[in-house]
Amino acid sequence: MNLLGLPILSLLLWLPALGALVILLQPRGRPALHRWTAMSVALATLVVAGTVVVLFYTGPYGPAFGVVVGPPLQFVDSVAWLPAFGASYLIGVDGINLWLVGLTAFLAPFAIAATWQRQTRNLRLLLVLLLLAETAFLGVFLAQDMLLFYVFYELALIPMVFLIGMWGGHGRAAAALKLFLYTFGGSLLMLLAIIGLHLLHRNAVAVVDPTYVGTFALNQIVADMRSGLFTLDPLVARLLFGAFFVAFAIKLALWPFHTWLPDAYSVAPTPVAILLAGLMAKFGVYGFIRFNVTLFPEVVSWAAPVIAVLAVIGLVYGAIIAFTQRDLQRMIAYASISHMNFIALGILALNTIAMNGALLQMVSHGIVTAALLIIVAVIEERRESRELGSFGGLWQVTPLYAGFTLLTLLAMAGLPGLSGFVGEFTMLQGIFTSPLLGWPFAVGAVLGIILAAAYALRVFRLAFMGEVRNTANFDLPDLQRRELMTLGGLALVIIALGLFPNLLLSGTSGSVQGLVEAITPAVQAAARLNGW
Repeated sequence: MNLLGLPILSLLLWLPALGALVILLQPRGRPALHRWTAMSVALATLVVAGTVVVLFYTGPYGPAFGVVVGPPLQFVDSVAWLPAFGASYLIGVDGINLWLVGLTAFLAPFAIAATWQRQTRNLRLLLVLLLLAETAFLGVFLAQDMLLFYVFYELALIPMVFLIGMWGGHGRAAAALKLFLYTFGGSLLMLLAIIGLHLLHRNAVAVVDPTYVGTFALNQIVADMRSGLFTLDPLVARLLFGAFFVAFAIKLALWPFHTWLPDAYSVAPTPVAILLAGLMAKFGVYGFIRFNVTLFPEVVSWAAPVIAVLAVIGLVYGAIIAFTQRDLQRMIAYASISHMNFIALGILALNTIAMNGALLQMVSHGIVTAALLIIVAVIEERRESRELGSFGGLWQVTPLYAGFTLLTLLAMAGLPGLSGFVGEFTMLQGIFTSPLLGWPFAVGAVLGIILAAAYALRVFRLAFMGEVRNTANFDLPDLQRRELMTLGGLALVIIALGLFPNLLLSGTSGSVQGLVEAITPAVQAAARLNGW
């Protein structure tokens, strides 16, 4: 469904890549020109994404939309790509990916703004790679053809590896290599699963239509599964599910697939870390919903309790290790592991309230993490250090900076009225009431929330409270205008989402409800089988 009749999603998708080409054509040695061109393109992309969000139809959906289960894709662009194999350039938005597309467009200007923090070598290439990464990230969230999804999934990895390997801190080569090996290895499993699913579907439909060449269109395969035209042997379904699961578990840093993440986050420069932590980690959760939950409801219902145990271990483990960290950016890395495992646990509840909460929490996590990374960059630029032991009493010296830091840490800890609270609360509700999980997993989630508050308050106490212990901190300047505008913009969104969460939930609810209704029979069957 495309009520506009215009390829607005294609414009959104390819605008950053076009901006990267423009920067490449500009003369070298013009850093201001390069920066403002990149910023202008990122802001234009944000405007287009905002237009999509504003025009997105949230229902009600009737027979005119041809809806069988859940809302349809909107603003669809579809062009035959490899017609002999059934692959197409098929992009669209629904409630599952709408806010992840918006989050990508929203965070990109902040990543580019972070290049103003300090002098950067080969700035032009850095900005080109950031814009190419934005296009690849948008492609991951927009693609509705499985092969196209895989292409963007791999393309997103390439600029990130170069960005970390070329501009990262100490240990960047090893971190970039680990990122590549882990995620590329998982992606190969996903490719095998995509090809296998395509062939199985083609063979099944060819029984009815011998001329059928197959399709990679996810919505068509799902429709044929729900109509009974295409069914999978239970063992085959579990093997395909496992291949997709490993790929996405690595990306979201589900325990014990998380070991690539701390090194990559801690060495990445701020612009890259914003994209890596704020967006790339979301690939795994989004892919798990779009593929594992949608395609294999029986298998995910069967596997949910086991995977949920891994998620609880991950969220508690990440929080405990975050509490022990002295390096601020490494603390953010382990806190991110904890929060992403919590989000995964919310998805595994397989009910509407928890899944809506998980989608909301992904957006909140991206914004809060971006703010924390910029906060760390500000103090690192002034002191050339991220070690907690280098600070103390900063509230007296830099009150504005301290205020924004406190707000962001409280949002990360889930304080009511800020963006982190609503997602955590709704996920807890959904986990507790889930027939597959229940109160033991809710207790684990609550423990993770308590630990998050502990490490957030510990950071603020050591860095900002008490007397100024280090004489080098007496003359630290407070936030400059550019920094104030950047952190102020993120803070406004953190507060707005905390006070008005329905701004997001109104867009996600229809699609989530449709998905949950489709998988409910499988969830109920699994619950009866397990005696819950």
